Amino acid sequence: MTAAKRPLLHDMSWVLEPLLVLTGVRHAVILSADGLVAGASPGLTREAREGAAAMMSALQGAARSVASELSGDARARLEQVVVAVDSGFVFAVPAGENTVLALFAEKSADLEIVAYHVQIQVATLGEKVMTSKARTTGAHRP
Repeated sequence: MTAAKRPLLHDMSWVLEPLLVLTGVRHAVILSADGLVAGASPGLTREAREGAAAMMSALQGAARSVASELSGDARARLEQVVVAVDSGFVFAVPAGENTVLALFAEKSADLEIVAYHVQIQVATLGEKVMTSKARTTGAHRP
């Protein structure tokens, strides 16, 4: 199996599927706070998804620090990060405990619609994680 086709551990890519069909949304990733990929667009190479996850992790940390410093509130909670570039927007929101959902939307995308659907998927992810039964390894103990 090639590195680009290697499956993700605890793959949460299903959360991204409804977002990837929105007009103008090109790619998305779900990452842990420490930059590990938990889900990604099918068209992203392993290098692209890992690079995006690592940089988004650093950006999230920097955004939290800047918000805390400028607001004077050490407990300020990051709600979203939006980066505008000439071809579109990177949009990232916390998606549960130590998880972030980030996507790239072209300028043609309606950001209100994208943001609305991101919030739905974040809520869906939270519900799924909170209601899922614990997984077993299959080993039986006497």
